[in-house]
Amino acid sequence: MDQHEAQQILGQLRSGEIKEVVVTKEQFTLFREVLVEQDDKKDFRGNAQHRGAVIYTYQPGWTA
Repeated sequence: MDQHEAQQILGQLRSGEIKEVVVTKEQFTLFREVLVEQDDKKDFRGNAQHRGAVIYTYQPGWTA
């Protein structure tokens, strides 16, 4: 995964094109760097899994 692909995935989550994405331990650092640059970063929810994977979903307002 590169930064462009991470941007695409975030856009797909945001638009509802995909419901979730599994980010592996190896992809996490790069994906998170792109995620924290988003204006709506608090609308993305990460659910930690075994062996360092994280499942991300887009849930506007979940932190309210």
